[in-house]
Amino acid sequence: MSDLSKIPIHTEKHAPEEARTNPLAGVFDELVRFAQSRSMYMLHYCTGCGAIELPPAMTSRFDMERLGIQPMVTPRQADILLVTGYVSVKTLKRIILTYEQMPSPKYVIGICSCTVNGGMYWQSYATAKKLSEYLPVDLYIAGCMPRPEAVIEGMRALMANIQSGETEPWKDYYQRYDYYLGNQQHLFGDNWQTPTDVIGQAQHYGLAGPETEGEHTRILQQYQQPLVAHKLRLK
Repeated sequence: MSDLSKIPIHTEKHAPEEARTNPLAGVFDELVRFAQSRSMYMLHYCTGCGAIELPPAMTSRFDMERLGIQPMVTPRQADILLVTGYVSVKTLKRIILTYEQMPSPKYVIGICSCTVNGGMYWQSYATAKKLSEYLPVDLYIAGCMPRPEAVIEGMRALMANIQSGETEPWKDYYQRYDYYLGNQQHLFGDNWQTPTDVIGQAQHYGLAGPETEGEHTRILQQYQQPLVAHKLRLK
């Protein structure tokens, strides 16, 4: 089937949240958050030199898996996106594409000082200085580079925030998508686009708000091209 428009798609939109009167609803919410905080798949594509600290954090001496944290190789099954070190403009494009492919709820951890303010590359024209201007960041682990103990402590802090329900910046990406898209267009150009329908996802999760669409999403609509299925050819 070469025409994507002929593929049947079934969508189910979430109804707006209503006040719940069941006294056990909060108990189940706590149970779900506890399970999520103890089963986290992290995605690390080694975007920078901070990735050097991850192998010892995952192996026997520090054993990150004892906390329920383990690596994943694809964004479709990952919960946490690790940005490990400096982020060049070219790399940031791939990071955003990867983040948008991850299922929600999803979390972002910036490792090393480079993700906070550019670090030792703060004067470089080719380096993105502040990661939170382009993606919602849940947690920063500063250092150059942070030791495995610091990485695990940061993970434990994120686990505590997930269990308490205090960290949900992934919703901010949908609610203020026009802001993040504007910063991305300022860096990449007005013709910047990804194949992910972020606005459609925001509507699906019931998170679309007045700041989801705006000036920058209208620019996106001018340049955005529909996905075209690749044709298989035998030579």
